[in-house]
Amino acid sequence: MIVREVTSILEQLAPLAYQESYDNAGLQVGSPAAEVEGILLCIDVTPEVVDEAIARRANLIISHHPLIFSGLKRITGSTYVEKALIKAIENRISIYSAHTNIDSVWNGVSMKIANLLELSNLEILDKAENQLVKLVTFAPQKNAQEVRLAMFGSGAGQIGEYDQCSYNTEGTGTFRAGEGTNPHVGLVGEAHFEPETRIEVIVPKPVLSNVIAAMQQAHPYEEVAFDVYPLLNKNPRAGIGMLGTLPTPLLEEEFLLKVKSTFSVGSVRHTNFLNKPVSRIAFCGGSGAGLISKAIAAKADVYLTGDIKYHQFFDADGKILLADIGHFESEQYTVDIFYDLLTKKIANFAVLKSNVSTNPVNYL
Repeated sequence: MIVREVTSILEQLAPLAYQESYDNAGLQVGSPAAEVEGILLCIDVTPEVVDEAIARRANLIISHHPLIFSGLKRITGSTYVEKALIKAIENRISIYSAHTNIDSVWNGVSMKIANLLELSNLEILDKAENQLVKLVTFAPQKNAQEVRLAMFGSGAGQIGEYDQCSYNTEGTGTFRAGEGTNPHVGLVGEAHFEPETRIEVIVPKPVLSNVIAAMQQAHPYEEVAFDVYPLLNKNPRAGIGMLGTLPTPLLEEEFLLKVKSTFSVGSVRHTNFLNKPVSRIAFCGGSGAGLISKAIAAKADVYLTGDIKYHQFFDADGKILLADIGHFESEQYTVDIFYDLLTKKIANFAVLKSNVSTNPVNYL
């Protein structure tokens, strides 16, 4: 197995097109064609993690946070990033990161938090905009189902919790095959009228090229007619953060103690209690303070995230309970997402979780 085959499994869940503009997810060190002997999963790549990969014979490191986040003008070993890079390159270790792209998908970081807190009635907090298109094609009626299934299998036709969604109308297609063509139906040089089905499906932009390729492969026509229309709809299954409901309402302190235990947090920084039971929970892994206003607008009782600054706590304004559990703590279980996905897809292969704690924050 080569690096590209491993990373393609991750990108089926979290296409790189979902990453934020400031991010640097993807393959950062190594060749996509390099043979993989073992995989080490981690949150951050540090020199100690690279040492662990060497000791455990893993030549592909998959991390949540990118090692190379901003531009490098020199690599001299003066920082932990440069030291890790030098060591990885010297030992032919590839490094791949899935960061905001896995934050932004339905079964990504936020879903992991939701499952840990046993939340239901889930929805995206900040839904992705300009991410949906409508794909329309026209297939012979007898081949329509085959074409539909090919598009569904590549990521088309998902609306909320429903999949294989499409709209179909019957009509007549006309064409005349030119010289040198090999028409599926009709004769060269003669006008042909074919009973066809117009198939319309919703497609997220990040998988559009895959859906079109699958459609063209399944379609019987030599030349496939299709249209792509941009949509103003927000994507209900992509975006940052989530909202969910507790099985039963809890007192504010009870909920924070549950969070503290679940995420093994040294401490929870929070705003003043509002002295009411909480049920509707908004949350975002990592640095999510920018979504405080979204959580308030969604009428959440609590907003759970990391990296809230001093003055940002004032934004609660008595309308919501803000709880900061730390950046690392809120994302630590991302490794489990990688592990579960890869071990299901790759049999009899060494997929290892790092034993190195890379959280730079300690609690006394």
